[in-house]
Order: sequence, then C-alpha cells, then structure tokens
Amino acid sequence: MRITVFRQLMADEFGSVRAATLAADYVLSALGGRTADQALADGVDAKQVWTAICDEFDVPPERR
Repeated sequence: MRITVFRQLMADEFGSVRAATLAADYVLSALGGRTADQALADGVDAKQVWTAICDEFDVPPERR
C-alpha cells in the first residue's frame, strides 16, 4: 500500500482533520510505541500501519 492510499483511507474513515491528528499524536503499541507518522518515517509498511489503526479503532472489516 502506498502512503498516499493510507492517507486517503485515514481521511475517509476519520475525516481529514482527525486523521492528521491521529497519525501525528496517537501512540500505538502495535507499532512499537510509535505514532503512525513515526512508523511510516521509520519505513514500516503503510498496510501494517493501517492494520494497526484499524485494530485499535475497531474499523469494520469491509472498510479495512
């Protein structure tokens, strides 16, 4: 998954403002105690980051 696709999925699911805030500020244990933005900057695959977000926020399977 490309980072641009990840960003679009985040905006679609949470709204653009909340998505940006979540990506920048919300620390996920599934990402080693990093935020989504930190994990992406560290080279973690965007699909893995999206899956961690989906698990944390109970995104339904049909929107994953």
